[in-house]
Amino acid sequence: MQASADFTGENFQSQFHRRWNHLNDPHVRTLAWLLDAPDLLDAGAAQWHGRIASIGVIDENTSNWLAELDCAPGELHAYLDLQPFARLGRYAEKLMAFYLDHQGGLVAHGVQVRAGKNDTVGEFDFLLRQGTSLIHWEFATKLYLLESSGHGREADYFVGPGLADTLGTKIRKIMDHQLSLSQHPAALLQLTEPVAAALALVKGWLFYYGQTPPPALPPGISRAHCRGFWCALEELDRVAGEHFLVLSRLSWLAPAKTEMGATLKRDALKEELMRHFGGSSTPALVAVLEPRGSHMLEVDRGFVVPNDWRNRAELRIRRGT
Repeated sequence: MQASADFTGENFQSQFHRRWNHLNDPHVRTLAWLLDAPDLLDAGAAQWHGRIASIGVIDENTSNWLAELDCAPGELHAYLDLQPFARLGRYAEKLMAFYLDHQGGLVAHGVQVRAGKNDTVGEFDFLLRQGTSLIHWEFATKLYLLESSGHGREADYFVGPGLADTLGTKIRKIMDHQLSLSQHPAALLQLTEPVAAALALVKGWLFYYGQTPPPALPPGISRAHCRGFWCALEELDRVAGEHFLVLSRLSWLAPAKTEMGATLKRDALKEELMRHFGGSSTPALVAVLEPRGSHMLEVDRGFVVPNDWRNRAELRIRRGT
């Protein structure tokens, strides 16, 4: 299984390292990924009706700010409180809030809307000031595996590694429920002014069996999205590479960068994965790295799943659809 390139002939990891290899702090690198990674949803697709937010091209001021932050990341670390985030999404939200606050447009973050003491209607991820208008951004960072390359046209065949949800259910939740939160009577009572627009900002990675995406992706998915492979544990020998790293959950977003000697050879990787699956059925995200200068840099990544994962994923899809 080899790294797949986009239409430029360069995969995302190569692009990221070319732009951001000077960054070393893992949280700053993840923030750079959040700002610079391709959006998962195609802003120009008709079915989204113009409801897709985008960071846009990173300007020189932001690039310089990230470099300065990398040299002195104490303010970011204090903001994150370096707590053991239980959810990758919450970690990403905190990083994005730090950036939006720096930009000066953040009005509020994580505002819960309640219809009663024990009745939470929803939560505004971000309320932003754009000109004189109040804007709602719904923000998500997700990773999904395509269960069968023969069903690439359907978003419900992209399942989360833990089988908790699918790309289809997540999109429907955002578009049909979360973006309408500002119209709920409880939200209207809580807001001091009406929301002029509600937009979705979605980042993530999609993973394909055998690496190659299908000819036709689900409608509305950006073809420039970040991508990787997935394979069963018994198929690990088919993964090309000599240096590997099992990524912790908070390291799932930005391409990996580590010190020489910190990676695993294939036999050591097998041993670590066997220990992991001995006590867990959760897929493990593995980075494939190569030496570049004084560091090891990620050139590919993929989920290694339990040998019975495909069968369980098929059951999950059938229940969901």
